[in-house]
Amino acid sequence: MSVPAAAATTADSPLARRTVRKVGVRVMPIVLLLYIFNYMDRANIGYAQLGMAKELTITAATFGVASAIFFLAYVVFEVPSNMIMKKVGARLWLSRIAVSWGIVTVLTGFVASVTHLMIARILLGIAEAGLFPGLLLYLTFWFRGKERGRAIATLALAQPIALILGSLFGGWILDHVHWAGMSSWQWVFILQGAPAVLIGLLTFFYLPNKPADAKFLTAEERTWLQAEIDREYVPEEKETFLGQLRAVRDGKVMLLAISNLFIACGLYGLTFFLPLIVKQLDPKYSSTNIGLLGAIPYVVGAIGMLLLARNSDRTGERKGHVIGTVLVAAIGFFGAIQFKTVPTLSLISLSLAAIGVLGYLAPYWAMAARVLSKEHTAVGLAAINSIAALGGFFGPYAIGLAATETDVTVGLYFPIGCLIVAAVMLAFLKVPRDAGARLSRPVK
Repeated sequence: MSVPAAAATTADSPLARRTVRKVGVRVMPIVLLLYIFNYMDRANIGYAQLGMAKELTITAATFGVASAIFFLAYVVFEVPSNMIMKKVGARLWLSRIAVSWGIVTVLTGFVASVTHLMIARILLGIAEAGLFPGLLLYLTFWFRGKERGRAIATLALAQPIALILGSLFGGWILDHVHWAGMSSWQWVFILQGAPAVLIGLLTFFYLPNKPADAKFLTAEERTWLQAEIDREYVPEEKETFLGQLRAVRDGKVMLLAISNLFIACGLYGLTFFLPLIVKQLDPKYSSTNIGLLGAIPYVVGAIGMLLLARNSDRTGERKGHVIGTVLVAAIGFFGAIQFKTVPTLSLISLSLAAIGVLGYLAPYWAMAARVLSKEHTAVGLAAINSIAALGGFFGPYAIGLAATETDVTVGLYFPIGCLIVAAVMLAFLKVPRDAGARLSRPVK
């Protein structure tokens, strides 16, 4: 069925509005659920550690290694995973990723030694590899450039949502779930991993590969949307290891990647060690209390993330927002060190850190896409994401190495230094200012 040219090019046509709304309702909830449980299962070791440390004899340094080793496997397998997804289709591959990481997370609840835990974390990294860039790629199949930014912003909300839910439920499980003679920390992994398997199956049966396969759209809507996506698509350099190596020769790609790596040291340092930092405030806190208090910084960080993203879009300014949030995070970490025994001031400091490490995400990726040349956009963003993931290794590893059994916060000096270095690096990056735009409603 042919589509009138006016309908194909007018963003506010009834056909366009109707189609975009249907896609948002059908596609975005599944995508959001995938990334929420992905991030939750990646980070739940932080709360499980409150219970398994004594049983498995895990020191702060060992915990840092267990948290960090995940990212080595994740980085190695990320690009191959995306390449396979392009060959076999998004529906099958995203489903495979979710089911496999869910199974590995559940099995982590049965580890009996530090060695078993390390193996489980490596397998989790392999299983999860490629999900985030795969979801970004999948969104390009469904949303035109003018709607894609809102879709990605919605996806970014999964991180604070996952951390809030993981904190609340992780603490509650540790205090209240002691079923079948198993330790509560084991149930943290089992109960938070099992939903991923179900979501993976839902993905396989519910999520189409591309608009042309979407039965929830009419024939006219499918034809129009596929034509719009095809019209915007510009073939770029293939996303391979060699392609990434060629892309990083661009100085801007390398600067963005290394600065993001340093910022990731702060993000994952907070993600994995927040429960231990909160526990240090008062050893008498129950796990439920730790979960409730640990959720506060993420709630504040999520609000800050939304406000900063809106202001960055409104003004069209990116670099200043990124540098500002990075420095706010450094100040927050420093405050957490200084007020490590003062609950109110420590939580305020941790909230500042959360605003910084979460709030930088939207303006940073908008800035990266704006800075990179057209021929390096796809591969450059993939290279930046892959290199930055190493921050998930260095951050937790260094914090755990420096931390003592009585003072976790001493390890926070490392992410503070990393964040300051990132801010200085980004100060030398030339970023064109985007034209400020009237904010649109988020994708429903």
